Amino acid sequence: MLPSKLVLFALVAVGCLFAGLVQAHDEDTASIALTKDTFQAEIDGSNYFVMFFAPWCGHCKKLAPTWAKLAESKNDDSTLKVKIGRVDCTTDGDLCSEQDVTGYPTLKFFKLGVSADQSVKYRGARDLDAFNAFIREQLGIEEDESEETVAEPPKPVSPLVELTDDTFAKHISSGKHFVKFFAPWCGHCTKLAPTWEELAKSLEYDTSISISKIDCTQYRPICTDFEVKGYPTLLWIEDGKKIEKYSGSRSHEDLKAYVAKMAGGLKLDEATEKVEGAEKDNTSAVVQLSQPDFQHAIEKGVTFVKFYAPWCGHCMRLAPTWEQLAEKFVGSDKVKIAKVDCTLEVNKDLCGEQDVNGFPTVYIYRNGEKLSEYNGNRSLEDLHDFVTRHLTEHDEL
Repeated sequence: MLPSKLVLFALVAVGCLFAGLVQAHDEDTASIALTKDTFQAEIDGSNYFVMFFAPWCGHCKKLAPTWAKLAESKNDDSTLKVKIGRVDCTTDGDLCSEQDVTGYPTLKFFKLGVSADQSVKYRGARDLDAFNAFIREQLGIEEDESEETVAEPPKPVSPLVELTDDTFAKHISSGKHFVKFFAPWCGHCTKLAPTWEELAKSLEYDTSISISKIDCTQYRPICTDFEVKGYPTLLWIEDGKKIEKYSGSRSHEDLKAYVAKMAGGLKLDEATEKVEGAEKDNTSAVVQLSQPDFQHAIEKGVTFVKFYAPWCGHCMRLAPTWEQLAEKFVGSDKVKIAKVDCTLEVNKDLCGEQDVNGFPTVYIYRNGEKLSEYNGNRSLEDLHDFVTRHLTEHDEL
C-alpha cells in the first residue's frame, strides 16, 4: 500500500504544481484569448497587441498580472481602437510557429490593414508605462505637449554590469549571463579587465545577454556559493543556475565565439570560424554600411538592412541566406541588400538611432524612410517576397 500512496501523493503534487503554473493566465479574463481559428479574423478587424506565451514559462507568469491590467485599460476603451490579446503556444503551436515565435513571452503589435508578417516585435521594458508608450507610438498618437516640464534623457549606462550583494541574485535570476568573479589584487584579473569591458560593449544592444562582474573580496559568500576557487573565474549562468565554467583563451575573439556558442547553440569551433571570418569575404553581394555612408545609401530605392553582431548565432545562421538574397538583386538599381555591424564603435550611435535592441534586427527602407521591421520567417523565399512587396508599382527588377 505504501508505494501506491507515494505514487498518489506524487500525482497530487504534480497536479498542484501544474495548476499553479497556469493559474495566472487562467485568471486573466481581460485580455482576449486568440486561437488558430480566431486569430486572423481578429487582427483583420482591429489593431492588436498580442502576447505569445506558455503557461509553464516563468517570465510569462511574472508578466501575466501586468498584461491583464493593460487589457483592462485598453479593451474597453473604444477611443484607442486597440485590443490586447494572448495566444497559448502550448495549445496553438502552429500559430506561434507561423508568427516566428522562438521564445516566451513574445510580444507583437499587429496594425490594422497591415499584413501579419509585418507585425512589430516589442523589445522594451515590461511595465504599463512602457507598454502604453509603445501602443501610442504604433497608433501614431503624440504625447500631450501641454506639460511645461520635459523629462531629461536617461544618462548612458555602462554595458558592463557591476554586481553587489544587493543586486546579484535578482540580476541573474532570469536570462543569460556571463559573469566574471574577480579580486582587485589579481594580476590576471587586471589583465583581463579591458577585454571584459570590450566584450560588454560589443553586446551593448543585445538585451538577451548580460556581461557582468563581481568583486569576491567584498562579496565572498556569493563567490563561495558558486564554488569560486581562483581568480578570475568566468561562469555562464542561465536563469540563476550555473551552466558551466569557461576555461578557454581570454582573447576578445575567443570570448565572443564562446558567447555565440552559448547564446546561439553553435559548436565552439564553428562559432570561432565564423567570427574570425566575418570580415574576410570581399566578394559579397551584400552592401556593408556604416554610420558615415548609411543615410546616403538608403536615400533612393528600397534598402533591406540587417543590423547584426559577428558573434551572434542567429546572425550567423541568417548570413548565407542574406547573401543569396543579395545575389538575387545584383545589377538592380532599385534594391540594395545591406548589413551593419553594430559591434563597431563607428556604428554604435547609428544602431541606437535605428532602435536596434537585439540581433539580428532587420529593417526595410524606401527612399530614405524606414517602413517597417521584418519579423517573418527567414527563408530565402519569404525574404524575397517581403522585399518585392515594398517596391512601388513603378519599380521593376
